[in-house]
Amino acid sequence: MTVKEKLQEIFREVLELDDLEIYDEMTAQDVEGWDSLAQMELVITAEKEFHIKFTTKEISELKNVGEFIDMIEKNVIKR
Repeated sequence: MTVKEKLQEIFREVLELDDLEIYDEMTAQDVEGWDSLAQMELVITAEKEFHIKFTTKEISELKNVGEFIDMIEKNVIKR
């Protein structure tokens, strides 16, 4: 399973949207229910799933789902 596929499962679970299809340009503005609390839960769940830890700077610089995927891939390679 790819990072994107795993992340899509996380988004569906956290946002409780079973048919949500993530895409690289997607932002919180594109998804109802994706607020700051959901953002934190997405990050924490991704950290647990991929066994990585993000810095506050990394998280604050994210602009969209594509950048989130890239950040996960880079952190997975580092470990």
